[in-house]
Amino acid sequence: MLPQLPDGFTALVTGASGGIGSALIDALLESDRPGRVFAVSRHARQHDDERLSPLSADITTDAGLATLAAHLDDAPLHLVINSIGMLHDEAQGIAPEKKLDDLDATAMTRLFHVNAVTPALLLKALQGHLKGHHPVVVASLSARVGSIGDNRLGGWYGYRASKAAHNMLMKTAAVELRRLNPQAMVISLHPGTTDTDLSRPFQARVPEDKLFSPAFVAGRLLDALSKCTPEESGNFRDWNDMPIAW
Repeated sequence: MLPQLPDGFTALVTGASGGIGSALIDALLESDRPGRVFAVSRHARQHDDERLSPLSADITTDAGLATLAAHLDDAPLHLVINSIGMLHDEAQGIAPEKKLDDLDATAMTRLFHVNAVTPALLLKALQGHLKGHHPVVVASLSARVGSIGDNRLGGWYGYRASKAAHNMLMKTAAVELRRLNPQAMVISLHPGTTDTDLSRPFQARVPEDKLFSPAFVAGRLLDALSKCTPEESGNFRDWNDMPIAW
């Protein structure tokens, strides 16, 4: 696992109580290589492994990002995985749009904030722990539908656009972080259709062999990240380590 990182590396996972985030925490703690794992979520992710440092914080807010920054010590971070994302929220009236008539400014603004702005502000909050000369892998979960070149079906305006914006922000951050740390790698990752609350209302048409368990996805994402090099920083790849068109 992640041979480019040192033994006893420090990891941080956001969205740690969600389907993929929780599975990533489990996969990391199954290995003896991490020395400390920060699990950040609105509801603290508990585990009996003493290497786990759970933190309850909503990083989509300024207060949550401040809580996170205050919780970290001065040690460098080696692995950061952002698994926060939004596709729908019934309480807020957010659902994938099927046509232009469905567009709503408030819903789109919320999608952009969660899917694009928050991952960028997370890197802003963590940059002091990322710069230097130590190896760093930063991964933020994106979505294939955020690919402009691969958009042949249309629809899902807000989610598509917010993930495309996410990819540009991560690509731009990758350029800056390479100047702050030559060993930094920033990757946008598509996890595939995973059996989580995010995809559950839209699974009916997904072939059985294309609906993945969170544990499977976590393992494949970590495998893909294990192959990353600084020269590949800024790339957009899928769970099978295949490139995705911008």
